[in-house]
Amino acid sequence: MRVLVADPLSSAGVDELAEDFEVAVRPGMSRSELIETIRDVDAVVVRSSTTLDAGVLAAGDRLKVVARAGIGLDNIDVDAATADGIIVCNAPRANVVSAAEHTVALLLALARDIPSAHTRLTDGRWERDGHQGVELHDKTLGVLGLGRVGQLVTQRLAAFGMRPHAYDPYLPPGRAAKLGVRLVDSVEALCRIADVLTVHLPRTPDTVGLIGARQLEQMKSTALLVNTARGGIVDEDALHAALVEGTIAGAALDVFDDEPATHSPLLELDNTVVTPHLGASTVEAQDKAGLAAAEVVRTALRGDLVPTAVNLPMNAAVPERVAAYLPLAERLGRLCTALSGEPVTQAHVEYRGTLATENTDALNLAVLRGMVADTCEAPVNLVNAPWIADDRGLELTATEHADAGDHVCLVRVTAGSLTVAGTLMGAAGRQRLVELWGAGLDIELSEHLLCLRYTDRPGVAGLVGGELGDADINVSSMQVTRDEQGDEALMVLGVESPVADDVLAALAIRVGATRADYVRLGATDGEPAPVGS
Repeated sequence: MRVLVADPLSSAGVDELAEDFEVAVRPGMSRSELIETIRDVDAVVVRSSTTLDAGVLAAGDRLKVVARAGIGLDNIDVDAATADGIIVCNAPRANVVSAAEHTVALLLALARDIPSAHTRLTDGRWERDGHQGVELHDKTLGVLGLGRVGQLVTQRLAAFGMRPHAYDPYLPPGRAAKLGVRLVDSVEALCRIADVLTVHLPRTPDTVGLIGARQLEQMKSTALLVNTARGGIVDEDALHAALVEGTIAGAALDVFDDEPATHSPLLELDNTVVTPHLGASTVEAQDKAGLAAAEVVRTALRGDLVPTAVNLPMNAAVPERVAAYLPLAERLGRLCTALSGEPVTQAHVEYRGTLATENTDALNLAVLRGMVADTCEAPVNLVNAPWIADDRGLELTATEHADAGDHVCLVRVTAGSLTVAGTLMGAAGRQRLVELWGAGLDIELSEHLLCLRYTDRPGVAGLVGGELGDADINVSSMQVTRDEQGDEALMVLGVESPVADDVLAALAIRVGATRADYVRLGATDGEPAPVGS
């Protein structure tokens, strides 16, 4: 078999590939050269420079696997690869140590004004004045996101005598306690107490602009900010204003919203330290990425499952009657995470009715996928969901019961005090939510779901409809149910567009809701969602 290495790859990775395959190392090809070359290869290894769009992938008549020697997949059309039956996989853990060390290096350089002192001395100026730094010892460290890199940074800076605090809504308190980290309940709370705020979050629609003008204004005037995660999480215009006005003391950045960022106004400031996305630029990280890419290529071409595959299709061995429930199971898992209100460490799934006689392993994976899909940047599929859940300290158990009550089949997911249950109805297999917080109901699982809990009284439905109408949000379905005592009502609405935070807050006040939640579940077309989506 033949493997094309289309971007620079470590010699360790190339040598590993060469042990089993014929390897062609061709970095820097034009698109036309790439299309011509890819026709005769079984696998392609890329980093971030080569773009594998639908047209390029379509030319790969023999192509079976694309391996990204790193984590990002922006340069690969995953949907097109999935449609063509091409496995796409990455190496998400290869650079975590290097990224953590680069974070610490940038922070030390910023705290001690090392770049400026270096420049002045190499210019022939021995100037000790004007370079007074600050110690990290006994300062409060604020970590935004306690994934693998965030944990490594915390460990290293704890050795400097810093006091670690973190915000991570998906991390169980018990795991944070084992790390010696005190959790806070909001981004703003972390901003208020941090002497150093370091960002270690994936870039998602929810995290873009997460650190903006409002958050920066709550930080100490002596605070330092470090971002080695992803550009765009920190609003660069707001950061520039905060640095110029002295709202915070300094910032160190390895990533930018628009790269290459050679013309960013942040580069002109004296109280910044900047590097051109070097977090993974170490010999060791590149060797690890190259070796990981070689291993996934070998595994995929052998026909074995690849744990880091991001678009593996559903296992063909899953019976059709079970496969039909995969999208429902995933959405119930997603809903459970969204409504739990705290990190989930234990979850239980019940399969009732005729599902109880089937092998439900794939449905367990679908529930896990839904529960962790919004907690990480990389796409989650039925193969990598278990180890992502393990990283998050999430354990799933399952039982089967013959009795499904009024339904042929029922899937019920419980996490703490929250229970959600659903079923499929009709020949089209319409997804229905039939239980929430122990209350029975029957409503379509729409792409956009709005849930309100409030003291039951007349006229609330009209208030809700009016508020949503004023926000130009159309209601497609609605159901109201009450608890056993009849005091608290639960209103669940399917709406046809997203509900903004300010609209949700205003709606909660108007209704007097004890709880108001908007959840985006994704498209509900009755078909299994693409595993790489």
